[in-house]
Amino acid sequence: MKHLLSIQSLSAEEILEILALSKTLKARRGSSDQPLPLKGQCWGLIFSKSSTRTRVSFEVGVRELGGDALFLSANDIQLGRGEPIKDTARVMGRMLDGAIIRTFAQQDVDDFARYSNIPTINALTDEEHPCQIIADLLTIQELLGTFEGKTVAFIGDGACNVPTSWIWAAERLNFNLRIAAPKAFQPAETLLRQLQCGRVSVTSDTCEAANGADVLYTDVWVSMGAETEAKFRIAQLGGYQINEELVKLAAPGALVMHCLPAYRGKEITEEVFEANADTIFQQAENRLHAQKAILTWMLQQ
Repeated sequence: MKHLLSIQSLSAEEILEILALSKTLKARRGSSDQPLPLKGQCWGLIFSKSSTRTRVSFEVGVRELGGDALFLSANDIQLGRGEPIKDTARVMGRMLDGAIIRTFAQQDVDDFARYSNIPTINALTDEEHPCQIIADLLTIQELLGTFEGKTVAFIGDGACNVPTSWIWAAERLNFNLRIAAPKAFQPAETLLRQLQCGRVSVTSDTCEAANGADVLYTDVWVSMGAETEAKFRIAQLGGYQINEELVKLAAPGALVMHCLPAYRGKEITEEVFEANADTIFQQAENRLHAQKAILTWMLQQ
């Protein structure tokens, strides 16, 4: 049985296989020969965190693949009243064909997969956001031809789930990752010591990270669950914004990407966001194609 719990848990071959499926399913969307691997199945979306792109892309994706989607917020089920995740998993595993979970703790997703005995997808935790990175890699392939040998510069909070997943993608695949963040928001040394590829670098200098980069990437400064730290985070990250000056330092034709939602005037300027809106919303659309590929891949032997 396959799960998708993190980018760290995937091999390079598995990532490339999912990306190839994403391209195929995107090209065949709406055609009469689109496969229906989820026909007769019901998948649960168990969300403890709010969502726009993740919820819509998975619900649409499950239905386009022939299945039914059942959305359950934490307040709808006993998880919201303190039921252990392993008990919820044991119940859901007897009723659902698969689960898509968006929550806080990575351990909850890992435990659900262990106790439910059904295919389980990490749709976001505080530790990783693997589905987002699959969609991002697909977007880079489409717009730059390849991510191999390219340089991605992540600007902002380098210690949150999206850059962590980017770190493992760089470790598995042949591209360079530069993370520019203030010291308090840089990836943990315990994480960096696990790497062997030598393709990940960390700096507090945004210009150093952006210089010659093929992709400039950012995310919100205040992630879900960190709202009480908003004032501190905004003060610390104020200089870590994608703006015209950084874009000029990047390689000619560099992509500007944002996993959304975007707070213009904070992590990215209004002008840069709108100038690169086509890329950013292609990236958002690709969440659908990536989710469908992940679902299809998980059911393949």
